[in-house]
Amino acid sequence: MSFKEKGLLVVLSGPSGVGKGTVCKALRSRRSALQYSISVTTRKPRQGEIDGVHYFFRTREQFQEMIRKEELLEWAEYVGNLYGTPVGYVKETLEKGQDVILEIEVQGALQVKRRFPEALFIFLAPPSLSELKKRIIGRGTETESLIENRMSVAKSEMELMENYNYVVVNDQVDKACDRIEAIVLAEHCKVARLIEKYRKNKEFDER
Repeated sequence: MSFKEKGLLVVLSGPSGVGKGTVCKALRSRRSALQYSISVTTRKPRQGEIDGVHYFFRTREQFQEMIRKEELLEWAEYVGNLYGTPVGYVKETLEKGQDVILEIEVQGALQVKRRFPEALFIFLAPPSLSELKKRIIGRGTETESLIENRMSVAKSEMELMENYNYVVVNDQVDKACDRIEAIVLAEHCKVARLIEKYRKNKEFDER
């Protein structure tokens, strides 16, 4: 018996500075089948970032046009910049049976949950808020006022953890990846995801 299982949409989000990008990069190097969805953003590229690789960098006008055309699965404004997920790529990849991981902010994750409640939602949490602040400062790209703004937002986002299926503490990147991979594997084995496909297969009824 064989059947094609639809891919799993994995939503990974958490406070800014928690290490979402670092964890996703490590996951892609360890699990090639996990497709990474590139976000669209209006923020300026950081040093080393490439358009179409790290993000799709667009103007605010271009982004708003994408909203009007309903070309985004979700979008949110965060610290003065817009972020969103191209819906076409996600749907096409899932239909091919490939898993897609979205690395997005908490606001965006909640939008996805309303449209795709069957997705797998993982909250990446820092070991502590003091450690999170240390990581943000370590970037060396934010002013003191922006750092305090991010910390205020982070505290609010931590309170939204209850909207997720799982919480993974990013104390060490390798351990965080191990936990996420284990969660994804377990989700693929859930009876709720597979039972209807078995029932629809003729061999399942041959007793």
